[in-house]
Amino acid sequence: MSKNKIQLSTVDIDRIIEMAWEDRTPFAAIKQQFGLTEKAVIRLMRREMKASSFRMWRARVSARPTKHAALRNNGEVQRFKCSRQRQITGNKISKRN
Repeated sequence: MSKNKIQLSTVDIDRIIEMAWEDRTPFAAIKQQFGLTEKAVIRLMRREMKASSFRMWRARVSARPTKHAALRNNGEVQRFKCSRQRQITGNKISKRN
């Protein structure tokens, strides 16, 4: 979020926070979907969360190799979708009526 600030809706911010809390969703997935770097996600989390919640999240993320694609074992994680990913992204195949 440097010179070209990315405009995020409330729904997008909620989804980014949810993805950041998920253990198996790497920061690369957030960057791919929303264009936010790890630093930008950290700033967003600091801004949107209570201080104690942010500290708890940072301690959790710092100890998780699954959040950083470079630290993952190649065979350990095959994808970075949560169980509700298709509903969230609006994929027409999975839309419920």
